[in-house]
Amino acid sequence: MFYDGTKIFLGTEQMPKKWYNILADLPVPLPPPLNPGTGEPLGPEDLAPIFPMELIKQEVASDRYIDIPDEVLEIYKLWRPTPLIRAKRLEKALGTPAHIWYKYEGVSPPGSHKPNTAVAQAYYNVKEGQERLTTETGAGQWGSALAFACAFFEMALTVYMVKVSYYQKPYRRTMMEVYGAEVFASPSENTESGKKILAENPDHPGSLGVAISEAVEDAVKHDNTKYSLGSVLNHVLLHQTIVGQESKIALEAIDEYPDMVIGCVGGGSNFSGLSFPFLHDKLTGKAPDLKAIAVEPTAVPTLTRGLYEYDFGDTATLTPLVKMYTLGHTFVPDGIHAGGLRYHGDAPILSLLVKEKIMDAISYHQNPVFEAAKMFAMSEGIIPAPETAHAVRAAIDEALKCKETSEEKVILFNCSGHGLLDLKGFEEYLEGKLTDFELPEKEIERAKRDIPKVG
Repeated sequence: MFYDGTKIFLGTEQMPKKWYNILADLPVPLPPPLNPGTGEPLGPEDLAPIFPMELIKQEVASDRYIDIPDEVLEIYKLWRPTPLIRAKRLEKALGTPAHIWYKYEGVSPPGSHKPNTAVAQAYYNVKEGQERLTTETGAGQWGSALAFACAFFEMALTVYMVKVSYYQKPYRRTMMEVYGAEVFASPSENTESGKKILAENPDHPGSLGVAISEAVEDAVKHDNTKYSLGSVLNHVLLHQTIVGQESKIALEAIDEYPDMVIGCVGGGSNFSGLSFPFLHDKLTGKAPDLKAIAVEPTAVPTLTRGLYEYDFGDTATLTPLVKMYTLGHTFVPDGIHAGGLRYHGDAPILSLLVKEKIMDAISYHQNPVFEAAKMFAMSEGIIPAPETAHAVRAAIDEALKCKETSEEKVILFNCSGHGLLDLKGFEEYLEGKLTDFELPEKEIERAKRDIPKVG
């Protein structure tokens, strides 16, 4: 380990060799996914057309720790362990006594935390003989990560990218294509679900729910193809826990422990990856006062205003029903620049933790989020992705509370990706063109009507 008073770099020999499975420690059982036709819990055979069997096993595993395959660890070593950095210049700018730490996942080749699960998913698929994957992507971080992983395992990849992001973030599309993927703006003419949506609304801006429908439909129509998801599912959150485990090892080495852990939330993978290893301590009584804060856009307030119900994960109702906080599977979000947070639902595990009041959720408008991102860039030098900037905003606000109370709390957040391919959003912020969107109450009422009734 190297520590210079500001940055902590672990050696590769300190990198965790197992993922942490929070399913082993949940205070109540996680409601099972349901077959929408029968209303009965899903069995492995229901998921087999979409996912490889090893990932299906991980989805329901009860073991607290699951081995990371050696082949995955070797690829992880290209960028892992990632640095843990104390934001001393930001602390000084804020005049806060708080210690602000961030885990910087932007050092991965695609620039975000997403390869932690992309590499694992590509590995398990190729081990079971798959030749091609399909997926959706919002801002393009997930799509570029999976394209990177598929290139390493020589797999073909088709990405359905939410249309508004397809045009907002053209260089993320280019990155995917450099890695060998084919990318389509969603909704597209490639699938029946895409054609149906375009027939109803030719100017549909797209959503993650729509893109998921297209990717799932594409996968089930081809025998050599499976579907890959970048967030929400249990196995995806599992793979991301290497982030929090590395953070624990680093902080323990200098005798620090966070009072709070913070992350942005769309589906929930980066927040879960950082927080779950620490929430293990809370759930087992070792850190009962730990505060975990999930941060989402006010324009897509799933955890803060959504309904905790069974709902489809996609717009065309091709997926199983899962119990989660949702704005309804037909929800079409505003075209905010945090494209990775524009999803109608949240991870079932994360939703359960909010429901049980084990963690908190807050929301912000775009302008204060970009304001925080600019402050972070000017003090720490890193331009964060718009999604990540939500966590930056919350960390700054918590640090300012410490300034008011003179408390020297330890704040840890996941700097989950850089924003160097998201500069259009920063340009609009600097020019005063960003708008803040408050979701009307009528949208919540619509969600109540659209969500399927599950007895």
